[in-house]
Amino acid sequence: MEYGRRRRGRLLRIGGRSIAWVVPLLLLVGIALADFNTAEQFRIISWIVLVPGIAAAICGVWTTASFSLLSVMTYVAVDSAWPNEYRAGFPDFVLVAVGGLLATLAAVVRVRRERETLHIQDIAETTRRTVLRPLPPRWAGLEHAGVYLAADVDARVGGDFYDIQPSPHGARVLVGDVQGKGLGAVETAAALLGTFREAGYHEADLATVAARLEIRMSRHRAHTTALGRYDGERFATAVLIGFPEDGTDAIEVVNFGHEPPLAVGPHGVRELPSGDGVPLGFAELADGLPPVHRVPLGADETLLLVTDGVTEARDGPGVFYPLVHEVDRAVGADPRRAEPRRLVRRVRDGVLRHSGGRLDDDTTVFAVRRTTKGVGEAPERGRLRS
Repeated sequence: MEYGRRRRGRLLRIGGRSIAWVVPLLLLVGIALADFNTAEQFRIISWIVLVPGIAAAICGVWTTASFSLLSVMTYVAVDSAWPNEYRAGFPDFVLVAVGGLLATLAAVVRVRRERETLHIQDIAETTRRTVLRPLPPRWAGLEHAGVYLAADVDARVGGDFYDIQPSPHGARVLVGDVQGKGLGAVETAAALLGTFREAGYHEADLATVAARLEIRMSRHRAHTTALGRYDGERFATAVLIGFPEDGTDAIEVVNFGHEPPLAVGPHGVRELPSGDGVPLGFAELADGLPPVHRVPLGADETLLLVTDGVTEARDGPGVFYPLVHEVDRAVGADPRRAEPRRLVRRVRDGVLRHSGGRLDDDTTVFAVRRTTKGVGEAPERGRLRS
């Protein structure tokens, strides 16, 4: 709906000025001229009632009211020009007058609803920017690209989340997916990201960051349950990545039951450690937190992380989107497609094409790789930086 409204706004503007009034004006003039140039057996002046109706659909309230008044005046002028025996008369005058009044009221309702919708969307956009804060293109020694597609296009925000946190111990990356939808999922994502941004900066050990995330999930569930909300079973899958500043090409990976990251490079696609741990919030059901895996990641490789909105996207017959195959084929044809922006764009377009644009779940695609230091370097030890 919002896309349609914006597209209509672009089509009815020239040089930044609205020309929506031209449409009902042309219709008004056309009906008046047609009535003058047709025989008395074919009077169409009563069709002028359509003019304020069209204005109500595409113009503002005052413009619609003006066309309603202008339609009445035009009706009287045109109808009076005919001999008495051929005039449409008072009944059609009432029709045009009442039609104009109803059109004006309809414009009031439409404009009010559009303002309310835009206000709600502004709130959703602010919430999205708070949860998924904008990131500089090169941040903490990493080049990255990300795209988030909400299954609810009007909500624009859901339970998927990602972030990069610079720290004195190297850059940290978190990508995750909160179970469920709605504001409860958004709240949970915000809580986890807040903890990640603090613990990711201060804690030297990635395992400690993972433990802090698990504790935050448990505390958040206890708090929402105490408020009487049914969040006691909510959980989140996530992948926590550490890029140590030890001069090696290795990274640290903690996987909380999430889709396994993919290392994408000129030589193909490698699947990194899968979700060998339970999701955040379920540590008490397992033997503990997931282990920290230290795995190689070449300087020419890009780390691709997705949520299950990608891997569980289905086409018409119900076939899942073949992520690894599609990425491997794309990079094999052109190794430059491993660059984060191209890679994210390729996966996004592939998912939308595969699913026919119908997303059953929130979908996140995030790609990151090391870059030369300079812009967005990690802060020095002891200096706080967001």
